[in-house]
Amino acid sequence: MANQRVLWITGGGSGMGAASAEAAARDGWTVVLSGRRVDRLEQVAATIAAAGGTADVLPLDAADPVAVASARDAVLERHGRLDALVLAAGLNAPRRRWDDQTLTDFRAIVDTNLTAVVTVVDAALPALRASGGVVVVVSSYAGWSFQPGAGVAYSASKTALGSVVKSLNQQEAPHGVRATHLCPGDVATDFLDQRPSVPDAAARQVMLQPDDIARAVSFVLEAPSYMRVDEIVVSPVSQR
Repeated sequence: MANQRVLWITGGGSGMGAASAEAAARDGWTVVLSGRRVDRLEQVAATIAAAGGTADVLPLDAADPVAVASARDAVLERHGRLDALVLAAGLNAPRRRWDDQTLTDFRAIVDTNLTAVVTVVDAALPALRASGGVVVVVSSYAGWSFQPGAGVAYSASKTALGSVVKSLNQQEAPHGVRATHLCPGDVATDFLDQRPSVPDAAARQVMLQPDDIARAVSFVLEAPSYMRVDEIVVSPVSQR
C-alpha cells in the first residue's frame, strides 16, 4: 500500500529489534529489517509475513555510510517513503574494563552503538523531515545512569546517545521530527552472553523480555504527531 507507514529497523534480526519489528507489523507498519545476519533477518520477516504483516530485508553494516546510503535509497525506491527508525543494534565485549579491554574492541563497540546510529539517522533525515518522522534510539540503562559493570566503551557510547537524541529534538523540531532515548534495564536476550559472567536461566526469568521493550517502542511509534517522548527508562523490579 502506497500510503502505509514505513519503519526501518537496524538490529532487526534478534532480541529487542526483532520484537519491535513484529509489534510494529501488527500495528500496520511496513517493516524494513536491517542487520548483519541475513538468516536472522529472513526468519523475522517470515514470522511477520506468516502473521499477515509486511516485511522487507536489507542486510547491512550500519556503521558503513556507503551501505547505509544504498539501503536508504532502496527503502525509498521500494516503498516511496520513510516514517520512522528504530535503531536497536548493539555490541559489548566480555573484556570491558580499563585493565582488560582492547582498543580494537573499544572502537568496534563505539562504532556499533554510536557511530552507526548517527550514520543511519544522518542518511534518513531528509526522508524523515518530509514525513515528520519518528526516531527511537534503543540505548541502555547504562545510557541513563552510570552502571559499573557495563564497561568503558559501552557506557561511553550509550551515554552519548542521550546527546544525539537531544540534538535531534532541538534542531529538527521545525520539521516535525521526534526522537526518543529508550533506556532498558536488564532484558533477557542473547546480548547477555557478552557479559563477563553470563546470567543463568533463573536470573533471566526475572528480567524484562523483548516484548516488553516492543510495547514501549509501539507506544512511541503510535503517539500523535504533536507529542514527543523524549526519554523512556524501563527496568525490571529485580534490578538494583
